[in-house]
Amino acid sequence: MTDFSKLLNPEQCAAATAPDGPILVLAAAGTGKTRTLVHRVAYLVEQGVPPDRILLLTFTNRAAREMMERAEKVVGPEAYAIWSGTFHSICARFLRRYGTFLGYSSGFSIVDEDDQKKLLNEIIKATVKDPKSFPKKEVVAKMISEAANESKPLADIAARWQSREAGFTPEEIVAVAAAYDKRKRELDAMDFDDLLVNGLKLLKTVDRVREMLQEHFLYVLVDEYQDTNGLQAEFTDILAARHRNIMAVGDDFQCIYTWRGAQIENILDFPKRWEGCQIVKLERNYRSVPGVLEVANAVMKGVSQNFEKQLRPVRPDMGARPILYSVHDGRVQAAEILNRIQVSRESGYRYSDMAVLYRSHFQSIEIQMTLARQGVPFRITSGVGVFEQIHVKDVLAYLRLLLCPTDELSFRRFATLLPGVGEKTALGLWTKMGRRFDCHDAADRDKLGGLLGAKAKPVWPALSQCFSCSAEHLENSEIGALVDDFLDFFYAAHLHREWEDADADERVADVRELAAQIASTDGGLAGFLADVALYTNLDARRNEPAGDRLTLSTVHQAKGMEWPVVFLPWCSQGMFPSAKAVEENRFEEERRLFYVALTRAKDVLYLFSPSVRVLSDGGIVPVEPSMFVKAVPAELLEARRSTIYLPPPVGRSPYRRSDRQTAAEKPAFKTYWRR
Repeated sequence: MTDFSKLLNPEQCAAATAPDGPILVLAAAGTGKTRTLVHRVAYLVEQGVPPDRILLLTFTNRAAREMMERAEKVVGPEAYAIWSGTFHSICARFLRRYGTFLGYSSGFSIVDEDDQKKLLNEIIKATVKDPKSFPKKEVVAKMISEAANESKPLADIAARWQSREAGFTPEEIVAVAAAYDKRKRELDAMDFDDLLVNGLKLLKTVDRVREMLQEHFLYVLVDEYQDTNGLQAEFTDILAARHRNIMAVGDDFQCIYTWRGAQIENILDFPKRWEGCQIVKLERNYRSVPGVLEVANAVMKGVSQNFEKQLRPVRPDMGARPILYSVHDGRVQAAEILNRIQVSRESGYRYSDMAVLYRSHFQSIEIQMTLARQGVPFRITSGVGVFEQIHVKDVLAYLRLLLCPTDELSFRRFATLLPGVGEKTALGLWTKMGRRFDCHDAADRDKLGGLLGAKAKPVWPALSQCFSCSAEHLENSEIGALVDDFLDFFYAAHLHREWEDADADERVADVRELAAQIASTDGGLAGFLADVALYTNLDARRNEPAGDRLTLSTVHQAKGMEWPVVFLPWCSQGMFPSAKAVEENRFEEERRLFYVALTRAKDVLYLFSPSVRVLSDGGIVPVEPSMFVKAVPAELLEARRSTIYLPPPVGRSPYRRSDRQTAAEKPAFKTYWRR
C-alpha cells in the first residue's frame, strides 16, 4: 500500500485520504490541486473502489487527460476505467445511453455553433414580423444559452437584454426559442447547452435512471468548482446524493468567470448544502517566492465574502520584492518592459520564461508594437494579434486610403463596409472610379456617392463629411482624431450592426485605444502605418529557437499557467480594475482577477503604473494607481521610477490636457442604419 504521507504534504494528504462524506478542498493558487486530486483517485482505487464507479468532472478535456495520465503513473492502466471528462462530455455519455427516456435516439446529433446560427437564422426569418430590426442570431443564441446555464426563464433573460438590444419583446424570443427546440427535435439533435440541460433533466425526471446512476457512482470529484454554474452544481449534487461522497476542489479567490455563468455562491454555500462537510485548506504555495505571495495576500484582504485563506510560501525567501514601476505613459511603459525583458535575459532567463499579462487585449497594442520593432519573439495566447483583428484591419484600410488614393486593396476593404456592397460590387466601384479615389477631393466623393446603391446611399453623407474633416486633421497632425471621426461618423454603428452590443463595445474600445496609440506615435500617420507594416511583416522569430518566445496574454487566458518572470502593465484605476467596473462599482471579481495575475509569477514580478493616459485627441489625462496596488503596504513593494525619457511625438505637447476625461466618454453616434 502506498504511504501517501511521504508523497504529499499534511493538508494534501488529509484531502487525498479523507474519510467518506462531503469534502470541500480549498486549493489556493500554486498549492498542488491537481496532485491532490490525482492521489485522491489513487487512494480510492487502493482502497478497493472499482475505478468505473468514480466520476471525475473537469472543465477542459486537457485537464481530464492530464489527470488520467498522472493517475496511471500511480495506479496503473486501470485509471482509464474512471469516468473522467468535462460536464458536457459526461452528459453526452449519459444521454447516449439513456436519452431514449427523453425521446432522443442513441445516435442523436450534436449541433455545433455554426449550425445553431443557421437554424436560428431560418427560424427568425420565418417567424418574426420584422427580421431586419430583430436581434441578430448570435444575440438570440446567447440569450438562450444564458437562460439554460443560469437555470432562469428565458423571458426574464430576454427582458434583461432589452437594456442592451432593441427591436424585440421577450415573448418573441421565447417563441423563436420554442421553434428552435422543435426543429432540433425534428432533427434528433441537441446543441452544446442541451447536453447539460438534458443531462440534468434526465436525472430530475427519470427516476429509474437517476437512482441507477446515484447507486453506481460511489465517489464524485469536481475540479475547479468555483467555475460551476447553477446547472452544473445541481447536476453534481443530485449524482452524489445517494452516497454523499462528493469532493469539490476549487478556490473562491480564483472565481473570474461570472461573466460566462459561473456562480461563486456554489463554492461559498457548499458547506451549507452538504451537512457535515469537511473543509481542507491547501495554503502551501510551491510556485512563487515569498514576496509575490505577500502582495497577493494583501490584495485579497479586501474581499468582502470568502473563505479565509493565506498563501504560505514553501520556497525560501531570497529577499526580493515585487517591483512597482512608476512610468509616465504607455510609451514609456512599453519601453521599460522591453528594458526589463533585456535585463531578465542577461540574468539567464529565456523569452519563454517570461509573460506580459494584461486586463484587456487592447492594452497590449503599444507593447506589441515596441516588441516587434526590436525583434523580440512573442506569441499571443489570447487570440490573434491586435493588427490581425478584423475591426482593426478595417480602420487601417480607412487610414491607408487617406494617404494613398491609388491603394486598391484598402479601397475595396473600405467599400465592403458599406451596406449592400460585397467584393464584386467593391471591385466594380473601383473600376468606375478610374482605379483612384481621392477622399479629400469633394468631386471624387460626390462621384462615388452617386455610384452607390440604395442601401449604401443613406450612410454616405456622414462618411463624406468624415473624409472632409480628415484633411484638416492631417494638416494639424491630429491623427488620433482621424480614427475618432471614423468611429463617430460611421464605424461604431457598423460594429453594432455586425456584432451584439457587448462585443461591439469591446471592439469600439479597441479602436479608441488604437486612436490613442496613433496620437502618441512619432512620425505622424505615415510613420504609424510604417510601424504597423513592420509589425505585420517582421519575422521576429527568425534567429530564435522554435520554442523560445515571450508570452502575451490576457489574465483570463493565463489562469492555470505560470512563468518565472511576469510583467503586469496598466496597474491603473480604470484599466485594472476596468473602467466599466469602476463605473458600476463592481470590484470583487476584478480583485480576484488581479490576484490570479499576481500568482502567475514564480520568481520575479513587475507591476507598472503610468501616471497619464494619452487619448485619441492627443491630450492627456492623469490616472491613479490601481486600488489593488494601493491596498498593498508600501514595504511589500520595491518602488522604482522609470528613468526612460521619450520626447513627445511631433505635433503634440506633453502638457496639453485633453478635453475628454476618458476615451470611453466620447459617444459613438448610432444614427445611421442602426437596427
